[in-house]
Parts: sequence; structure tokens; C-alpha cells
Amino acid sequence: MVRKVDELQLVQPIVMKQLQTIYEKNRMAHAYIFDGEKGTGKRDVMTFFVKLLLCEHPAGNVPCETCRHCIRVDSGNHPNVKQVEPEGQFIKIDQIRDLIAEMMMTGVESGRKIYILHHADKLNTASANMLLKFLEEPDGEVTAILLTEQIQSILPTIRSRCQHIKFSKVPRQILMERLMEQGVTHSMASTVSMVTNEFETALALTNEEQFAHARKTVLKLVEIVKSNVHEALLLVHEEWLPSFKEKAEIEQALDLLLFAYRDIVAIKANPDAACTYPDMLHVFKEMALHTTYERLSSQMQAVLQARANLQRNMNRTLLMEQLMLNLQEGYTFV
Repeated sequence: MVRKVDELQLVQPIVMKQLQTIYEKNRMAHAYIFDGEKGTGKRDVMTFFVKLLLCEHPAGNVPCETCRHCIRVDSGNHPNVKQVEPEGQFIKIDQIRDLIAEMMMTGVESGRKIYILHHADKLNTASANMLLKFLEEPDGEVTAILLTEQIQSILPTIRSRCQHIKFSKVPRQILMERLMEQGVTHSMASTVSMVTNEFETALALTNEEQFAHARKTVLKLVEIVKSNVHEALLLVHEEWLPSFKEKAEIEQALDLLLFAYRDIVAIKANPDAACTYPDMLHVFKEMALHTTYERLSSQMQAVLQARANLQRNMNRTLLMEQLMLNLQEGYTFV
């Protein structure tokens, strides 16, 4: 478990310090909102915090992992810890009613009671109002932890009664290291870690043929558009349009294209810059030498404009033809 705590401190250093300080100074609030994107470690940090609050022999603001409380929290069988997941689309009023009844019962175990609401933004109006009353007047030593990816969807009156714990994105380098531990190449880990911050999603992308093909097609286009706009247009018709038929696929491909131009800008500023496409470093260095920051800025704007036009449902063939002309324009003058 030492490695696990160390990992959590690497992934969420501010949050871990915040929670350990709360415990050390005995300043426990009666309710917390753990707010962060999917994949930021909310559940793991929640488990750590619950164990820390209940542990019989904590040391250095870290739970011992061996006492009966720690073991029961890990097994999901601690009588003083209740977890609620949405039933269908919502957390329903009966779930909150049952939860409150359990929290108010004289438990088998003395001491602090803790309840956790997963996807707390899924509270419907009735269940949120019932929870609010319990938050205002908790019965005894009770701690609530609400987990959410959409804090703006939680009632302001509930938010105001909870201490807000904001989870930051997982550092890209840590995500890349985790992917490479699973056998993902450095180049692919560099790319998918720009597309998503969530480990499971990133790992799934590395195994998708469609994503690998999108990456290859985008990089081929970047090289061709520089030298020959006619070949670029041919590639658009023969490979791009047949490959990316769904709107989401085109969005993703345009994002990958934007990352390529960002790489060239980064390399122009610093030849050792971390890239989305490290396997293209040699090619991008050469391209960086023969273009200007102004030109690269115009190309990135062209990609962003194409993405905006896609949202307006512009004809996709026309959109891509226009983008190729905008990307190629100016190269002959450099």
C-alpha cells in the first residue's frame, strides 16, 4: 500500500496534502465534494481518506492498512461505511431515505459513520432536497463524501454545505508511464495522452484500429500538404473522407491534426520539446526550420476554423478542400 499512497501523492499532490492536513489538525468537515474529471483518482483518494478517518493505528497521516477497519473498508464490508450509486439515471429519494435511516441507526460499530454518494450530480430534485435536510442537521459523528464529474449540476444549497476538494488532471507523464507499463509504445502513449486524461479510455484507444489509422492518415496529410496541395486534396478524397464518416471521427482527426502543428511550433521554440508525435521529430524539425511562427499560427487557426465549421454542419468535402488550401497557402513564399 505504500506504493499506492505514493502514487496518489504523485497523481493528486494538492488533494492528498489537503486531506492529510484536515486529518492531522482534526478539522473534519461534515461533508465534502470530490470534484474532478473521470480518471483523476477520486475513488482511490476517497478510499484512502475513509480508511484514514477510521484507522486504529495511523502513522504519518497514512492508514495502517492492517487494522480491522482498514481491512473492512478495502473489502467493502465496513458497517459504518455506506456507498450509494445511481439507480438508472438518478439517485432516487428512496435510496437517500434508506441511507439516512441507516446513518441514524445505532450501529454495530461505535465511532464515525461515513456515507459516499457516487455521481452525486445524479441526485434528482426530491432526493437532493432530502439529502440537504440531513446535511443541515447530521445525526452524530457523520461524514458525507460526494463524488462528481459535474459539480455545476449539484444544487448550490448542497454545494455551499460541503467542503470543495478539487481534483486536477492526472500529470501527462504519469499517464504515459502507466500506459507504457502496459506495453504501449512511447509514441502512441504520447499521442493518446493528449486525446484523453483517463487511463482506461487511453488504453482502449491504443488498441483501436480506427485510432491508429486516424493517426497515420493525419501525419501523412501534414507531410503532403506542405509540398503539394493537389496531392493533399487527392488524399482527402481517397483516404480522409472514406475513413472519417462520423462527425465524432472527423472531430478527433482534426484534433490530431491540430496537435501536429502544435508540435512543430513547440519544436521550433525548443528542439527538445515533449511532443504528441515523437516518432515524427525528425520530419517536424525540418518543417520547423522552413516555416514561420506566423504561418504556423495561421495553420492552427485554419484547423480550428474547420472544427467550428464542422459544428455548423458545413459540407464535409467542401470543409476539407478549403482547409487544404488554407494549410498550403504561404509555403511557397517561405
